[in-house]
Amino acid sequence: MLMPIPQTVTVALTGASGLPYGLRLIDALIAAGTRVWVLYSQAAQVVAKQEMDLQLPSRPAEVQQWLYQRTCAQAEQLAVFGREEWFAPVASGSNPADAMVVCPCSMGTLAAIAHGMSDNLIERAADVSIKEGRKLILVPRETPLSVIHLENMLQLARLGVVILPPAPGFYTHPASVDDMVDFIVARILDQLRIPHSLMPRWGEAHKE
Repeated sequence: MLMPIPQTVTVALTGASGLPYGLRLIDALIAAGTRVWVLYSQAAQVVAKQEMDLQLPSRPAEVQQWLYQRTCAQAEQLAVFGREEWFAPVASGSNPADAMVVCPCSMGTLAAIAHGMSDNLIERAADVSIKEGRKLILVPRETPLSVIHLENMLQLARLGVVILPPAPGFYTHPASVDDMVDFIVARILDQLRIPHSLMPRWGEAHKE
């Protein structure tokens, strides 16, 4: 049975390399008319500065204002919650998002999710997604992968979690880093069944 197209998606940004994937995903979800709830870790702020020369504020309200300006989201289409904001909707199975994506997903976050930890709102939201049977997609960015990493991923995959490493394909002949980012974001949107036109599909790339 196909999952219905989600109306609300939680996007969590953690301290793994690959923050451009997460921000581009938020852009695409907003453009598609999806409501987005954003969570981010302190380590994600460090990565934002390192990878994008972006000073991601510590206060969720400031990040929310910045994202509204970046994405041109409609009123109440976007909300940002702090890592210990336990009254956020995502903290309870009575009001979860339809789907959740952790992008990028650090190995520490992945391990915590695999073992049912709920020490912060990201981990709790993922735990809620699993227990409520909602779509959960993890985008882990690490190489090489240790046996510990692989076992944690296998454990989650057996629970129905989608493990989607950011490994771009080259059959679309990407001309820029943005093209490679879009390739991964397109794969995430496909998993969510959200229509997009980020890239040509297989068999369409070389049509005259």
